[in-house]
Amino acid sequence: MKGLIDTHCHLDRLEDVPAALEFARHHGLAGMITIGTRWSERARQLALTAHDSPELRVWCALGTHPDHAHEEALPSLDEMLTALEAPQVVAIGESGLDYFHGTEAVKPAQQASFRRHIEAARVTGLPLVIHTRQADDDTIAILQDEHEKGAFPFLIHCFASGAKLAEAALALGGYLSFSGLLTFKKCEEIREVARHAPEDRLLVETDSPFLAPVPKRGKPNTPGYVVHTAQRLAEERGMTMEQLAAVTRANTQRLFTKSAA
Repeated sequence: MKGLIDTHCHLDRLEDVPAALEFARHHGLAGMITIGTRWSERARQLALTAHDSPELRVWCALGTHPDHAHEEALPSLDEMLTALEAPQVVAIGESGLDYFHGTEAVKPAQQASFRRHIEAARVTGLPLVIHTRQADDDTIAILQDEHEKGAFPFLIHCFASGAKLAEAALALGGYLSFSGLLTFKKCEEIREVARHAPEDRLLVETDSPFLAPVPKRGKPNTPGYVVHTAQRLAEERGMTMEQLAAVTRANTQRLFTKSAA
């Protein structure tokens, strides 16, 4: 399906990047955003954008995943602003909160890192890619608190929750990005959100090499598999694939403004 953009992948975690890019071209993708998980490794994401071409765009996001927030030095705002000026950097993150492992000791570091990334998004206007797992209430509280200091663009990546988080994010101007989870049999709550979210706030992603969609579940994920998630999203919303591709591409370019340059 021509025109789809994988808004969240981890090219640095793929075994064969050239093969993944060729597979994506074969499936008609227009582009992808490779996402950082450690601020200290931001050079790796920047280097991957060397694969960028007119036929298949490759952009990146820089940031620290919440699972690594307690391991990484918290960058200063000035340090972040300098790195984020690079033309190939179209977003900040991923950052957010992940309480899945239930370790109370890491929560302060995650929350401080999350707020610093939000601050950078507010100043630069670059969208913040938010990871949230079993932390809906605190994620909502921080987003609302920070929004009172000034609006900032953001998306909830790999949306994996229910109406409460979706409604809170949408009310603040956020976008929702759907991954292969949308295709999993037990994820009806996610599909319910996907069916009713505003059309102009929808995005699709792979989160590759994780969460391969049905019918590729169990295999390493790759950006080209975003077509399967897009197909399921189109079915849930009663759209054609052509309509879905056009809508999500327009939404991507509106949110990730540097990608439209």
